[in-house]
Amino acid sequence: MGNAFRLEEVDGSIAILTFDLPEKKVNTLGRAVLAELAGLIARLAGRTDLRGLLFRSGKPGQFIAGADLNELAALAFATREQVAEAIAFGHQLFDRIARLPFPTVALVDGNCMGGGTELILAMDDRIVTRSPATKIALPEVKLGLLPAWGGTQRLPRRIGLHHAIEMICKGEPISAERAASLGLAFDAVPADRLVEEGVRLVEYHQQSGDWLDRRERERGPLGLGADQLRFAVAVAGGAIKAKTGGRYPAPLAALGAIRDGCNVPLSAGLEAEREAAMGLVGSSTSANLIAVFFMKNRLERDPGVAVAGVSPRTVRRVGVAGAGLMGAGIAAATARSGLPTAMIDMDEARLAAGLRRAGEVVVGRIKIGRATPEDLIGMLGCLNTSTSTRTFADCDVVIEAINEDEAAKAALFRTIGGDLRDDAILASNTSTISITRLAASAPAPERFVGMHFFHPVDRMELVEIIRGDRTNDETVATVVALAKRLRKMPIVVRDGPGFLVNRVLFPYLIEAILMAQEGASMDAVDAAAERFGMPMGPIALADLVGLDTAAGAGAVLLAAFPDRSVPTPILRDLVAAGRLGKKSGAGFRSYAKKGKAEADPTVLALLERHRTGDRPPTDEEITDRLFLPMLLEATRVLEEGIVGEPADVDMGLILGTGFPPFRGGLLRWADGEGAGAILDRLERYRSLGERFAPTALLTRLASRGETFYPGPRVAAPVRGA
Repeated sequence: MGNAFRLEEVDGSIAILTFDLPEKKVNTLGRAVLAELAGLIARLAGRTDLRGLLFRSGKPGQFIAGADLNELAALAFATREQVAEAIAFGHQLFDRIARLPFPTVALVDGNCMGGGTELILAMDDRIVTRSPATKIALPEVKLGLLPAWGGTQRLPRRIGLHHAIEMICKGEPISAERAASLGLAFDAVPADRLVEEGVRLVEYHQQSGDWLDRRERERGPLGLGADQLRFAVAVAGGAIKAKTGGRYPAPLAALGAIRDGCNVPLSAGLEAEREAAMGLVGSSTSANLIAVFFMKNRLERDPGVAVAGVSPRTVRRVGVAGAGLMGAGIAAATARSGLPTAMIDMDEARLAAGLRRAGEVVVGRIKIGRATPEDLIGMLGCLNTSTSTRTFADCDVVIEAINEDEAAKAALFRTIGGDLRDDAILASNTSTISITRLAASAPAPERFVGMHFFHPVDRMELVEIIRGDRTNDETVATVVALAKRLRKMPIVVRDGPGFLVNRVLFPYLIEAILMAQEGASMDAVDAAAERFGMPMGPIALADLVGLDTAAGAGAVLLAAFPDRSVPTPILRDLVAAGRLGKKSGAGFRSYAKKGKAEADPTVLALLERHRTGDRPPTDEEITDRLFLPMLLEATRVLEEGIVGEPADVDMGLILGTGFPPFRGGLLRWADGEGAGAILDRLERYRSLGERFAPTALLTRLASRGETFYPGPRVAAPVRGA
């Protein structure tokens, strides 16, 4: 007998079933838990003395986190029969809940995710707490799956086709208030009234008898007209394909299950759901997305080469030096998090521009419903500006965010050193410059650290925390905690040229430029990267990052690795001509017409002057030459101990460059391809130089038949898919 549930009664005739998984922070639905629940439901089905059942969590502010993901991940390697059995068990259990001989009400306080949402959908009604922590979602599509315990069938019957498609196919959570407005919940109430209101709702249903009518109605077809259904599904399918590029099959499979099941009896709809789910479980996409989920969870607990057992200092005030694109973005992030923030720059004009940029961050979020005007007022209330470095005198952490110029950064550190508190932490938002070397100009090298944000700051989740040779543990722990407070994902890396992300990214960018010089069209290069799954091509990315930034970072890496780095003088020429990328209106492409990228004859002529070949590479060669050098550099990062785990590399690239999650990360993609096969492909390009030379790590994996990630692997998707 399990002990995850506790059954008690109120008023002598209404039962309360409390779910409280022992010694766990959250409730999850694993096999043992579901078996225990099934036993309880079987006993409750025979209770003719009860007037109703309330279902709640015993963990305040936490309802059900969903299915046990360890078991879910194991399904990737299960047989088809085992998968079908797991789905059937969930359908049968939730059907028994839906047929209990009295009204059932879920009392939801906190996150209700995935299988937890499907569980409460099997009940007659739901009451939620009026709390920001209460969210309801069916996020399975984000793991390459679909809600397979009735979610695709019960939700449309409860809230209607359109809203159900949006919830299921996007996988995003909705608030308590939204759940109530959609009819998913009867009401949103204060947490301390949850049981009281639940009892009242049970009594209402008993007196009205409407719960029996609703059950009968929701077991039948939704009753949509054929044209209405066809139109809704076509519109939703077009939106999904536009967003996913067809690379993520789960949203379309979920849409198909909804389409095939909503206009037939519920029992037939559940069969349609089961068939759709069977096509997803165990797929490479699902296995990779689940792996990314686990990697992200691990990173939240242990952000890389960090410190154990060291408490962070409390940060009450932050300073930002520089009001440019990055400085304003960082200042907006700290101020949005409620931290008093001081931003300085050389003159009032720069500060005014920085304030405008910071405000635009929140205004943009207001337009898409992710923020309110009150959030903008709150952010601006926490942000003050000055041209005096003395403003930093009471700051716990000061983040430098000026241009990527080592001499300028060093000069700034010497200037502000005397204005900082004796215990203040100084961080540099540098993308490539050695933290150890910069520390020589800092007032206290042990309290100097790299804190590399990514552009645009408001949308990019990653922050690289770079520890120099003398950075102490408390400093690292403090800026890690600060990054998390800013709702960012920190990865701690050791100092080295380019750190992690730029170290691995720049071979990709440089190879793209080299291929353009060989005669490949820039559009063809970008298209190959996008077909692979990157959010944009490398040429477009260079223009977005800024060609001056790219040239500076490239120079650092060229100096550090002259044996395998290749100069790109065209980049220098473009910068000299004032073509800095999108921010200046022109880079590799022109952005003169409302920021829209267009080919520019000036650049095409410049490419001709820098032409190095007469045979443009094929599409397959473009893909290989973009991603194989990235992979080789990633193996070197591991060999040198810049990061400690393959997952740090993969999450850094997913969060920092948009590397396609459906491939599981760069190293997981390599595992799917196989180290031996990659060595064979590298051999085709050895004539291009040392940048295509196999590394010792890759060669060792190939010789031993090993992978970066130990354990069973799901077959790789077809190349180019």
